[in-house]
Amino acid sequence: MHGAAAHTAMVNALRASGVIVRVRPEDFLAIIRRVEEPLVVAAQSGVFKKSYQYLTSYKGLAFVAQSPTPLMLPRHVETVLAEKFWVPG
Repeated sequence: MHGAAAHTAMVNALRASGVIVRVRPEDFLAIIRRVEEPLVVAAQSGVFKKSYQYLTSYKGLAFVAQSPTPLMLPRHVETVLAEKFWVPG
């Protein structure tokens, strides 16, 4: 039963999250430059090996990027610092 419950939870999470597109950090920055008033959610993860995660929305899709170093976001980007966020898949 645990496997079925985990599968159901995963399917529900995917339904709630909509379409998530993983992109390279440089492609993420290119998307941000296309948006007039971009909002980015950023989080840092890892203890020994740091990783930086970024999430934004563009034309109804959620774009996610991960980088070993912080991205240099343009000044006009509104940034929300999250403790962490989870992306299915």
